[in-house]
Amino acid sequence: MKLVSKKVLVTGAAGFVGSHLVERLIDCGCDVRSFVRYNSRNDIGLLREIPSEKRCEIEILAGDLRDSDYIRKTVKGVEVVFHLGSLIAIPYSYLHPREVIETNVIGTLNIMMAARDHGVAKVVHTSTSEVYGTARYVPIDEKHVLHGQSPYSASKIGADKIAESFYYSYGLPVATIRPFNIYGPRQSARAVIPTIITQALRHDKVRLGFIDSARDFTYVSDAVDAFVKIAECDRTIGHVFNIGCDREISVGELAKKIGDILSKKIKILTEKRRMRPEMSEVRRLCADSKRVRDLLGWNPVVSLNEGLVKTIEWIKNNLDRFDVGDYII
Repeated sequence: MKLVSKKVLVTGAAGFVGSHLVERLIDCGCDVRSFVRYNSRNDIGLLREIPSEKRCEIEILAGDLRDSDYIRKTVKGVEVVFHLGSLIAIPYSYLHPREVIETNVIGTLNIMMAARDHGVAKVVHTSTSEVYGTARYVPIDEKHVLHGQSPYSASKIGADKIAESFYYSYGLPVATIRPFNIYGPRQSARAVIPTIITQALRHDKVRLGFIDSARDFTYVSDAVDAFVKIAECDRTIGHVFNIGCDREISVGELAKKIGDILSKKIKILTEKRRMRPEMSEVRRLCADSKRVRDLLGWNPVVSLNEGLVKTIEWIKNNLDRFDVGDYII
């Protein structure tokens, strides 16, 4: 199924990955409906970063994923749904577990029910590598046990299983994409790479939490390519796909690498307030993306160094947007 000329819905469209995906779908010739979380300021989030000549082509609807009636109206008439909408900040989930679980689990249920009832041709549901918890083995394939070490990861496990159950129970054509730590332009400072870059641009000291934890970072354009490929291939239905570079780097090593790119010696300080509870910290995530590589021929093309250079350049040009040094929940 080619996406060109298809009516598509992107939930979470105002977010970092969602806005990049919306822009790519416009370039693909899609008729794009974007769902954003309602606010009284009529703020469309990062959709404002899309050039105006493209943005004027987007249908933007605002609401709440927990509102089942409005979700049904939002999905009506759509052929493909990219479900990215969720509350994603792990520290926020410690403070507001009920809101995170209701939004991510009930919100996903509402999307799946509406897609089923309106006969949507394909749903691409967005998971997260956080559902694996600390790796029992590396690289992590899709058979790895799921381990909810935070309310956020538990909510995403629940959402993933709802999507899976709708495939088995109702034959809903759903595929699940499970990205490993996407980064790039437009990302907020609640994520580790912008946190390091914004501090390193202004100071010689960078304040972080656990620095020995390791992650597998994927540049946003590569991740968006995976979304599109998974949506277009019928053989992805009923399956989960890890999306990563299959390489890990510790947070401390990452900070040093960013310092090297900036030609700056960085001193790393650890702050207790930035640390997750000890048993909740996910120590190691490294993807095995063989399934998506073998089926779709997807391969990340942007190296970590290249992606960091692109991200640093964007942040340099937008540094005034960031409260540098503040701990963003």
